[in-house]
Amino acid sequence: MVEEKRSSGINKSNKELYWDINNIEMDKFFNSAHIVSLIAKWKYHLISIVGISAILAIIFSGPTFITPMYKSYGVAYPANIEPYSEESETEQMLQVLNSKSIVDSMIVKFDLSKHYDINPEYQYFKTLLVNTYYDNVHISKTPFESVRIEVMDRDPDTASMMVESIFHYYDQKIASLHKSKYKEVIDMYGEQLARKRTTLDSLKTILYTLGTEQGIIEYGSQSQEIMRGYLKTVDNNNGSGINTKEVERLMKNMEKASGQLIEVVQMLRDEAGSYVNIKLEYEMAVRFYNAKMTYSNIITYPYPSDKKSYPVRWLVVVIGSLATFIFALLLIFLVEGKRMNKQEQS
Repeated sequence: MVEEKRSSGINKSNKELYWDINNIEMDKFFNSAHIVSLIAKWKYHLISIVGISAILAIIFSGPTFITPMYKSYGVAYPANIEPYSEESETEQMLQVLNSKSIVDSMIVKFDLSKHYDINPEYQYFKTLLVNTYYDNVHISKTPFESVRIEVMDRDPDTASMMVESIFHYYDQKIASLHKSKYKEVIDMYGEQLARKRTTLDSLKTILYTLGTEQGIIEYGSQSQEIMRGYLKTVDNNNGSGINTKEVERLMKNMEKASGQLIEVVQMLRDEAGSYVNIKLEYEMAVRFYNAKMTYSNIITYPYPSDKKSYPVRWLVVVIGSLATFIFALLLIFLVEGKRMNKQEQS
């Protein structure tokens, strides 16, 4: 029993010693100095592999394999609009620029299904078309509360025209929204004016009736003249020329209809004042409805770019070469590791 315990103790210490040796060897293997020595050992292989990958990256990043894309952009501030709810004018502008109506207008104007080579018979044609549009059109808010529109396209002129068209359709969309609201205001004030006109005409008819049938035209001056005629104090001739019967008739009519006359005259004044105020609002709404306004202040106008933005060939070459170098280095580590294991086993 004692010998078995000693034997197991010896075996255990040997295993631990084996793992310690392995750990030391692995630490040496991944030591920076060892990595440098491996690179120096395989330098010609690495140079060849990286060189070939760089050449392939140059070839496959060329226009034969990757269509070059040109970028055009424009920057604008919103104008002549009021924000809804708690959003700012810039946020409202972003919402409108990304609206479905503008996207659909752009698709139709530039025939984007054909331009992007998307088959209309494809099952998810509309989804693919819209996603491709948003892949090439980027609309964002700048730190200065302006809006930047960027368009990438294989044709620099098309990219520039698309930016201009987006601004144009934005103005049209806002104008349409405003005109629809002003049309509602015009209709509302128009109905009010019509009702006020009817009321004024009714009051004038009453005044006309009072004047023609009752002989009452103006309460203040007529009542004064009636009183002078009734008291026979006209022209200092002892009232010999006064038509007493007419004075008495007017006096009776005044007694009967003077209250109505005063009421109608006051109502006519009030309705006329109200009519004028409504008419001013109506004319203002009509003026804005017929006005031709723009709703964006363009700070930077788009222009056709003379240099492609994608792909950046030097970046493709650098990334491809670096990735190839790392992958090749991992393969070298694997080969060297297997070689070391074989040497230790032998």
